[in-house]
Formats: sequence, C-alpha cells, structure tokens
Amino acid sequence: MNPLPIFKRGFAHGVHPHELTERTVHLPIQRVPFVSHYILPLGQHLGAPARPIVKVNERVQRGQLIAEPGAYISTALHSPVTGWIRGIEAHRYPNGQLQQAIEIEADSYATQRLETKATIDWKNLSIKEFIHHIQQAGIVGMGGAAFPSHAKYDIPAGLTIEHLVINGAECEPYLTNDHRLMLERPATVLMGVELIRQKIGAKQATIGVEANKLDAVKILKRVISQQNLSQIKVVSLQVKYPQGAEKMLIKSLFGIEVPAKQLPRDIGMTVNNVGTVVAIADYFATGMPLIERIVTVAGSGVERPANLIVPIGTPVREVLRFCGGLKDTTCEVIMGGPMMGTPIVSLDVPIVKGSSGLLAFTAKEARRNKEQPCIHCGRCVEACPHFLNPSRLARLAKVRRYNEMGAYYAMDCVECGACTFSCPSNIPIVQLIKIGKTEIRRAKVAI
Repeated sequence: MNPLPIFKRGFAHGVHPHELTERTVHLPIQRVPFVSHYILPLGQHLGAPARPIVKVNERVQRGQLIAEPGAYISTALHSPVTGWIRGIEAHRYPNGQLQQAIEIEADSYATQRLETKATIDWKNLSIKEFIHHIQQAGIVGMGGAAFPSHAKYDIPAGLTIEHLVINGAECEPYLTNDHRLMLERPATVLMGVELIRQKIGAKQATIGVEANKLDAVKILKRVISQQNLSQIKVVSLQVKYPQGAEKMLIKSLFGIEVPAKQLPRDIGMTVNNVGTVVAIADYFATGMPLIERIVTVAGSGVERPANLIVPIGTPVREVLRFCGGLKDTTCEVIMGGPMMGTPIVSLDVPIVKGSSGLLAFTAKEARRNKEQPCIHCGRCVEACPHFLNPSRLARLAKVRRYNEMGAYYAMDCVECGACTFSCPSNIPIVQLIKIGKTEIRRAKVAI
C-alpha cells in the first residue's frame, strides 16, 4: 500500500466552493454559559433511538446516564447538566420532525462541575469491552453523520484493520471547529488516535488535513516527534470538496478506491473524525461521556462568530444569544455546513451530537435562484466524486421512478451536494436524490 506522491493528494471530480472561514479560523474555542432548560432527543444518531431510564421530576447529575442504547446500532444518552427531568415527550428535531426527547431543567445553584472519575485502563480492555465502553459513552461520529462509533470498531470475522484514517480535512465552508481542535489540543487528538489504533490492531494511522490548515499539520507533526509516535503520520491534502468524505479521503491518501456497496473496513481501513477521537480520548482520561461538542457559529447574519463548546441539548436560540443574536437581515439558520447542513425550523430546536455548525444567512446568501430546465451540460457528472449520474437520478426521483434509481447506484450517493452546487440551472439535484433514497429505504422496510 504505497501512498500517492504529495502533489497528487487528491481525488477526481469534486468542487471548489469558497472557504469563508476567515471570521472564525483565528478564534479560540470558548465555552457557552449554562442555560435553564435542555432538550435531549432520543434519536441523535443513526440507528435505533435510545431508551429513557429516568422518570419525570427525577434529579440527575451532570454526565449521568439518562437513556440506554435502544439496539446494537444505537448509543447511550447522558445529562449535560445537574438538574431535574421535567418531561419525556415529543419535541421538534432540527429537521422539523417530532421526536421523543428528555427535557431537563438545570439546577441554577449547582456548580455544574463534572465529577471526574478514575482514568479508565483502556490498554487492558478486551476489544469487546472497549466497544461496550464507547457505546455506553454515547460517542458518535462528530463530523455530522452521527454514526455510532462503537460499530466501526466491531470488525467482522475474517477482516482485519491495517490502517486507521483520521479525517482532519474539514472541507465544508465556514466550519473551523476541527481546525481549532487540532491547534489547541494536538496532544489529545494524538492520544485518541493512538488509543484507537492500538485497540483495533491497526499497524498505521494517518491524519489527512487539507493544505489550507498547514498550521495544524505543523503542530501535529511537532507533537508526534516529541512523543515519538512513529505509527502516526500527518498528510497534507489538496483543498477540494468533499475531501472529508471517507471514500474520498482514502482515495486521496492511498490512491485506492473503496468499491461500490462496500465499506472502508472491507479493504482494511477505519475512518474517524478529529472530533470523535478527541471525545474518545476525553472519555478514557476523565470518564466524561459525550455531553458537549464544539460548534462553529458563523455567517453574515450573526453578530459575533465563534467556536464554542456547547452542552448537548442547548436550544439554538441560547447559543445565538451568546453570540450577540441575529441581525435584522437574517432570514435562514442552517445546522451544519452550507453544503450538507439542514435549515432549522425554529430557534428553539436543540444542539445535537451531530451539530458541527450554526450558520446564519441573510437574504443574499440564502437566495434560491429560479429553477430552469436541465441543459444536459454534464457539470453535475463532472462534480460527482462517486462518478454517478446525478441528473439522471434527479429526473427519476422527480417522476417517482424510485425502483429504477437503484440500478444507477443511487444508494452510493453520499449527499455531498456537489451536484447542486455545480448546476447552472439551479436544479435541487441532491434534494431530489435524498427523497428517492428515502423512498427506496421505505420500500425495503415494507418488503
């Protein structure tokens, strides 16, 4: 497995949106104050929702388990504050759907300090015990997908993981939380990488970082040298979207394509986000489960952009208030990045485990140009990093011929939005494909 020469550290196709990180890239991470109420949706991850194990009016401590995994592909949920359970009922999720959630009223007289536990001796854990710990800590992929992390480390019989790949690309415009993590907590990043590498038996770990973050590359390499972590490498990558998608990251680093309908583990690799490895390192060092995350608040519609440590369940309204509130000209707030994020339906929805950013846009940025007929220019095909035909998939979705979409590998679409970004006719291609994929999944469930 010979890595590509440095000048070829990229992948075919993709797009080049403006980075737009200048307002937050130099802002240190800070912590938001605790607020009075928190909403904890039970389904903040892919898979089955968590099951509540607390009752209304029960007092809970910060970091206490309040919901257990609802299935194997599920994770635990913990209280972000000391306070009281005030409800277990339906609340709006950021995407607008109603979902069961636990409402917590914070104790305004509590210190909200997390009672640190003894360091967990991860070196002597079996792989099954390690996987159990990760699931019980509630850790999911922090790059936005929120896939339960423990499932990535449960390797089927007959497969071995040769290489641990760490995504430090952070290729979405505006977002800088991973960049700041690498700059401010490089030792913790590397501790998490080495911990995971040893537990899954990988021979090597590689951290891929886009070339617009060379300061992070430099500091990580320095700490690797100081700590003599010879099994970890840091590689600078071409600045291109979606460089952080796991199959694109593998292609850029090793020149290897993950075959259609296969996962990285099928070719001996596991991919994790920078934020995920830090969450794992913090858990084994202090016993702190996933009760908070770093969120980039940016966009021209917010008064004071920031990189913030936010307790899970904090209402978006409170986070924006801490940043000076929204400008009068703001007309849309997106959770996540502008390419793959979701416009939120209300400022009262909570920050969840997959919330990498809050972007406030004015009418200028949020403008939706009128959709025109497809001119068959092929730009969406040239943009698609998976070599799909997005325009064909979108046309099939428009006429509800969902069963035919599967023949054109619709389920291999990672919904990166490069097709919509490149379309001169302003066709919402990726949105149509998402609808089609949802209907394909429903049909399979019905069968």
